Amino acid sequence: MNLKNCVVLITGGAVRVGRAISIELARAGAILFCHYHQSTKQAESLKKQVEKTGGKIYLWQSDLNHISNIAILVNEVIVKFGKVDVLINNAALFFKTPLGSVQEEQWDRLFGLNLKAAFFCAQRAGIIMKKQGWGKIINIGDTSGENPWPSYIPYDLTKSGVIAMTRGLAKALAPQVQVNCVNPGPVLFPDHYTRSEKAKSVKRTLLKRAGHPEDISAAVRFLIEGSDYITGTVLTVDGGRGIA
Repeated sequence: MNLKNCVVLITGGAVRVGRAISIELARAGAILFCHYHQSTKQAESLKKQVEKTGGKIYLWQSDLNHISNIAILVNEVIVKFGKVDVLINNAALFFKTPLGSVQEEQWDRLFGLNLKAAFFCAQRAGIIMKKQGWGKIINIGDTSGENPWPSYIPYDLTKSGVIAMTRGLAKALAPQVQVNCVNPGPVLFPDHYTRSEKAKSVKRTLLKRAGHPEDISAAVRFLIEGSDYITGTVLTVDGGRGIA
């Protein structure tokens, strides 16, 4: 799929890894429909950055915890462009939940955005893609979905679900739509990570260094325009941590 004038819907695309993906795809000529929730300043600065270099981007603020907002979001893309070529499910929450202290509200927040919203975005966009005869869905997972972290079990479970969802959607939407997942490793640390936690994470990689958001955006771009013969695949970008 050629990214030039390709309509890309990305959730959580204004900050962190999502921002790097947005910038990468805009530079490649994609038309971005960038969803954000509370990151208004970052979204506006992203818009300025993309348009400064001649890129095209449209912003949409919404809380994806409400399923009705997902229908509105996807429908707005169709109304504006008449199609959706790519969906990138990137929006997610991440916070520590040590065993014995997990609260139902924490569980619901993590599953509500990380898995439930991602599924309903993919269902809505995927059916449209299948009818139009083409499309790609890329879910942003996490290496913890395959190698869980004991202090983040609810989060781990959401990312395991994203992996299973990817494979299920790939089967359900074939052959018109390709669905894949990118699993980042230690690429962009959360603000609450201590220096020792960062060092421990890097030490466990084979490459002995942290990655960059651009490593993830490059993987996403490859899955969009590098091949149309990949579906149901999990592409791990973790510096070899998963086999260390």
